Amino acid sequence: MPVESGSSAARQAKQKRKSHSLSIRRTNSTEQERAGLQRDIEGQDSKLPLSLRSNLVDLFSQIEREFENLYIENLELRREIETLNDRLTGDGQTFEGADLAKGALKTKSSHSTSQLSQKLKTTYKASTSKIVSSFKATTSRAVCQLVREYVAHRDGIWDLSVTRVQPVVLGTASADHTAMLWSIETGKCLLKYMGHQGSVNSIKFHPTEQMALTASGDQTAHIWRYMVQLPTPQPVADISTPCEEDVDFSDKDEAEVEAEGPNDVPSLRVATTTLRSHQGVVIAADWLVGGKQVVTASWDRAANLYDVETSELVHSLTGHDQELTHCCTHPTQRLVVTSSRDTTFRLWDFRDPSIHSVNVFQGHTDTVTSAVFTVGDNVVSGSDDRTVKVWDLKNMRSPIATIRTDSAVNRISVSVNQRIIALPHDNRQVRLFDMSGVRLARLPRSNRQGHRRMVCCSAWCEDNASCNLFTCGFDRQAIGWNINIPALLQEK
Repeated sequence: MPVESGSSAARQAKQKRKSHSLSIRRTNSTEQERAGLQRDIEGQDSKLPLSLRSNLVDLFSQIEREFENLYIENLELRREIETLNDRLTGDGQTFEGADLAKGALKTKSSHSTSQLSQKLKTTYKASTSKIVSSFKATTSRAVCQLVREYVAHRDGIWDLSVTRVQPVVLGTASADHTAMLWSIETGKCLLKYMGHQGSVNSIKFHPTEQMALTASGDQTAHIWRYMVQLPTPQPVADISTPCEEDVDFSDKDEAEVEAEGPNDVPSLRVATTTLRSHQGVVIAADWLVGGKQVVTASWDRAANLYDVETSELVHSLTGHDQELTHCCTHPTQRLVVTSSRDTTFRLWDFRDPSIHSVNVFQGHTDTVTSAVFTVGDNVVSGSDDRTVKVWDLKNMRSPIATIRTDSAVNRISVSVNQRIIALPHDNRQVRLFDMSGVRLARLPRSNRQGHRRMVCCSAWCEDNASCNLFTCGFDRQAIGWNINIPALLQEK
């Protein structure tokens, strides 16, 4: 790490920052005391990395500014109270000994003071909540840690998924026309599927066999078999390298990321089954329970149900007014949910072979980017209108919880055991909420770690000891996170 204390300009900037960080203390200390304290701080040796010290200084500077603004506003409110009391007292002298007037004056003064007191309490609450949220972001880093980055794609990653059978691997679908399978523990790419002629928009794995289902911009969906051998895991000390090493990713350009792609990775170019019926981009696909049928969603405004063995079209699910954005199947029942740019999502019921019912839900005001089932009787929908809504399958007339965010929400996922919702955002953030809409954490993001472009998708894998949450985005990388769920729920 370079030594910056040798530069006088750096010392002046550092002194300026330190003097700013002591702005509250200036109100109660002499100039001489401040100068002495400044020298004491400058003379202290710190073993913290410069970037970490800068982050701490920035954080405490924000806290200081909040308290300083609060202190100034408090003084102004106190002056207003004193002025009001003086004016009311002066008005009271005009009532010549009338007890009734004094009672009225006392009531008026009490009411006005009560209003100002309530305003003061509200100001304190608003300011301290900002400070608490800053501390919560810091503590979230302890329960949400970046473990590994999966870098090899040459374009943005639209979707990711984790296999349901051994060996457990991570799959990614990218705009670079490929899908890749990864070793979760080592971050090594194990297989590259190159059978599509367009962007690969979705990847899902068969529930019991080593088969993958991918959807593409070439208007097809492919089913292909894979065989991979997991490499020997690296030492534990190396697993946290992307999170802990003194590497600044802010200066890493896209050319460097592109150069990291694997050259000797086994590739697969021929699909076992090709599903052709759509007249537009196939944006998503998923396996129905049992793995004998698949459903695809397309920009041609239709979702298709196929038989895997014969690759024949069984049903065409029409009704959406605009392009579809996602489809998802229930883990234990023959239910399908499709979402669309027409601001709705639809629930398709195939449990009765003779009846294929459909229900339309208009709970959003913009594109519904995804809608997913939980293991229970819930559907969770996310939208470009910056909201996520939780629905009860038994009563879908209104959501049981609404989560409001500050950015559009992309393909969400819900953990099986604890039912925690992971929200990937357009603004590069990933947030975690529970099913009642309570925010649990925000995954750490800085120049050194986290996503640097839009986050497209999230996927849980609670059975994995090292990484139990995965995210991907248009920075061409997938990230494996370790979420300490018990600690996360305890913080709530």
